[in-house]
Amino acid sequence: MANTTFNGPVRSDNGFETISKNATTGVVTIEADYNVRPNFRVSVDSTTFAAGGGTTDTLTVQESGTTFLINGTGDNVINMPALSTDNVGTTYTFYVTTAVGAGTTTTIVLPGAGVSNFFGAIQLMGGTAANPVSDVAGDTITLVNSTVVNSRVTVTCVSDDGTNSTWKTETLTSPIATIA
Repeated sequence: MANTTFNGPVRSDNGFETISKNATTGVVTIEADYNVRPNFRVSVDSTTFAAGGGTTDTLTVQESGTTFLINGTGDNVINMPALSTDNVGTTYTFYVTTAVGAGTTTTIVLPGAGVSNFFGAIQLMGGTAANPVSDVAGDTITLVNSTVVNSRVTVTCVSDDGTNSTWKTETLTSPIATIA
């Protein structure tokens, strides 16, 4: 189909879809469905890691853009999605709402040990001068025991070829988060 230019509003009773078509098989995939009123608010997940007692869960690409609230009274393990080119651009934010307890941690783990890395801008939150550092040492971010309420981490996948991935992360925590 040729490109079409409209002068004025475009209307549809049944929405709009953006599709891709596989050149070999001809299979059509819906990439985006504009059939509902857009919602530009961030999704907040106040259940998955907020229950206390600790949770292990693997996030999905569909949860990209979600802010997760974290109760640190138990060990939490947050696994990033499996290696896939679909991960590029995926972003998650985590806020500590109950301090990470003594003897517990919350970890954010990349898939494929040794093949993925966090590029971290790590900053200590506090009433005195903070000491930001850069770290690219590993595939696990740890919010150590005693991490305070309002500590936060944002992670974004900047490359993933299905075999290796790189995620940018920004942390603002006290005590300082680690990457290993």
